[in-house]
Amino acid sequence: MILNAAIFLITLFLMEGVGFLAHKYVMHGWGWFLHRSHHEEHLGAFETNDVYLLALGMVAVGLIVLGNSGFDPLQWVGAGVAAFGLIYVLVHDGIVHRHWPVRPQPRNRYLKRLYHAHLMHHAVKGRRNSVSFGFLYAPSVPALKKQLRAMREAERAASRADLCTPSITSDLQNG
Repeated sequence: MILNAAIFLITLFLMEGVGFLAHKYVMHGWGWFLHRSHHEEHLGAFETNDVYLLALGMVAVGLIVLGNSGFDPLQWVGAGVAAFGLIYVLVHDGIVHRHWPVRPQPRNRYLKRLYHAHLMHHAVKGRRNSVSFGFLYAPSVPALKKQLRAMREAERAASRADLCTPSITSDLQNG
């Protein structure tokens, strides 16, 4: 029983890392076509981004079924994945995005930090140069502001460099 609880808790803890990597490199990478809906205004209760939560649920159920078929530790891994999904829905969708009829205000320091970090994540339009990709962990607001300023300055410097660099086309045309 202690081993099962340890597997569950370790999986739950590791899922934040999995979520961070999936958010940064899949959702803000090649999977942006689904995640974009999460960064835009929408009218209904669902968005195409919910496909990711559905996929997470299918992984959790699959692991639990495999665990019940004789691979016991997998059911606890699946339970950890499912618990992460449930916490995501409660904290991210409920408290951060307030997708529920009752819109709770974050009152404790941890929830306020998550809330403000996620607002800063959404402050960047588009999929590039965003901050705070975690779901249950967020760097401090001052650290995120510093990161955003550095990215904006790098963007400005890159656009200034583009203006100063002659294009290959004009080089070819001029001989």
